[in-house]
Amino acid sequence: MKFEFEEFETVEEVLTYMVTISPMMKQVLAVNVYKGYTFVMIPIAPLSGDPILMVYTKKTIEPSLLEFDFSTQKYKKVISLERADKSYFIVTTPKQNTLADQAIADLENKEKH
Repeated sequence: MKFEFEEFETVEEVLTYMVTISPMMKQVLAVNVYKGYTFVMIPIAPLSGDPILMVYTKKTIEPSLLEFDFSTQKYKKVISLERADKSYFIVTTPKQNTLADQAIADLENKEKH
């Protein structure tokens, strides 16, 4: 599997990126926190599934439901989806993610060279 990477400084930048590329009316998006990274994996060629773009930051956030305000680029933890003018993210921490393991190994290998 081939990976491409796009790194951001903050979690807010990753969330902003995801809001700008998500389909219109897609109000809830998923984000993973795993091994010190907050990231999303996006197939660049959806039909083949390869390569995959890993959009990430080396920051972590607590697993939860987040309400994100695009105009202020701020997020807050919430217990329900309340507003149509906000984007929501479900932040999960998988116990194991073999695709992420492979991507992280490739990324850390590139950083060494």
